[in-house]
Amino acid sequence: MEWNLQAVTLLVPLVFLLLGLTVTVAVDPYISPRHRFVMLLIVALSAILIAQNQMEDALAEGSLRWLARTAVSVLGYTLRPVFLVLFLYIIRPEKKHWLCWGLILLNALVHMTAFFSHICFWIDKDNHYQGGPLSNFCLIVSLILLAYLFFVSLRDFRRSRMQDMLLPILVVPVILISVYLDFQAGSLEQPVTFLTCSIVVSSIFYYIWLHLRFVRDHEDDLKARQRMQIMISQIQPHFLYNTLSAIQYLCDSDPKMAGKMTERFSRYLQGNMSVLRDEGEVPFTRELEHTRVYLEIEQIRFGDALRVVYDIACTDFSLPTLTLQPIVENAVRHGVRGQRKSVGTVTIATREYPDRYEVTVEDDGPGFDPEAPVLSNDGREHIGIPNVRERLEQMKGGALRIRSVAGKGTLVTLEIPKAQRT
Repeated sequence: MEWNLQAVTLLVPLVFLLLGLTVTVAVDPYISPRHRFVMLLIVALSAILIAQNQMEDALAEGSLRWLARTAVSVLGYTLRPVFLVLFLYIIRPEKKHWLCWGLILLNALVHMTAFFSHICFWIDKDNHYQGGPLSNFCLIVSLILLAYLFFVSLRDFRRSRMQDMLLPILVVPVILISVYLDFQAGSLEQPVTFLTCSIVVSSIFYYIWLHLRFVRDHEDDLKARQRMQIMISQIQPHFLYNTLSAIQYLCDSDPKMAGKMTERFSRYLQGNMSVLRDEGEVPFTRELEHTRVYLEIEQIRFGDALRVVYDIACTDFSLPTLTLQPIVENAVRHGVRGQRKSVGTVTIATREYPDRYEVTVEDDGPGFDPEAPVLSNDGREHIGIPNVRERLEQMKGGALRIRSVAGKGTLVTLEIPKAQRT
C-alpha cells in the first residue's frame, strides 16, 4: 500500500501536466506546425517513458523472465537521449540534426546487444541488473547531446536578448541534477526516475519559451510597423506636396497643360491611393508607375532641361512602398536642378543577380557628400534618403548605397534581397 501511495503521488502530477500540455499545444494557434508536432511528440514519448519506468520498477521486483526486463530496459536507454534531440528541434527547427540522430541510432544498437551479449548490460538469473564495459554508453551519448544543446542555446543567446534564452539554458542543469539524483538513488525503488520528471518539466519550460519568443517577436513586429507608419506619414505629404507644386507651376506657365495634368493626376490618385496607405512591400512596376507620373510632371516643368532614361532589365520583384520615388525626386531636385549645365539626365535601371535585385538611380549633377545631411529648400534635413535606407534595412539583406563624385554626379543603389520576393 505504501508503494502504491508513493507511485500515485508521483504519477498523478506528471499525468496532469502531460494532459494539460497536450491540450494546450493542440489548440494553441500561436506556435508553428513544426513546433506543435515536436511538442506533441515529446509529450507522447514522455508518456511512454513514464510507463517504461513503471514496468521496469515492477519487473525488478517480480520473477518474470530476463527477456521482458531486458526489453524494457533497452527501451528506456534508447528513449532518454531522444528527448535532447527533440529539444534541439524546438530551438533550431530548420536543422536536420543528422549527426545527433546518428548517435541515437548507435546508442540503440549498443543497448540491443543486451539480448545476446554482456558488452553493455545484462539481467542475471536472479533478475539483477549487471553492467558491462559499455554500461555508461547512454550516459556518454546523453552528455554529448546535452553539451551540444547547451552550445546551441548559448549561441542563440548571443544573437538575441539574454532573457529569451534563460529557460533553454536552465534545462541543462535541471537534467544534470536529475541524473545525479538517479545515481544517488541507486537500486532504491523509483516508480518514476528523477530524469523522467526533469524531462516533463523541461518540456513545459520549452513550451513557455516558445510563447515568450512569440510575444517578443510580436512586440518587435509592432514596433517595426509603428516605425513604418511614422516614415510613411512623413513621405506621403512630401510626395503630394511636390507633385501639386509642379502642377501649380504649370498654372502660370501653361494653364492648358496644367489642366490636363491635374485631370490625369486626379485619375491616377483615384485608382492608386492604396499605395499611399500601404505599409508593406509593393510590386516594382507599381512603384515605377508612381515615379513615372512624378517625372512626367517635372519634365513638363523643365522641358528639355530634364532628360530621363529608363534601363529596366527586370521587374519581377517587390520593394517597400514609396522607395523609388523619393530617391528619384532627390536626383531631380539636388542633381539636375542643382547643376549649371543646360541639360541634366536621370537614369533609372534595374538588374537581377543570383541573390538580389538592384535598382539604381543616377544623375549627372554636381554631386554631394553622402555623409553630410541633405537639406531641403527651407534648410531642414531632407528625409528621403535616411527614410528609404531604414525601410530597406528592415528587409533581411536590404541596403541603400550611395556613390557621389563632385562635378560628375551621384549613383544611388537600392539592394532588394531575393528572399523578400513575393
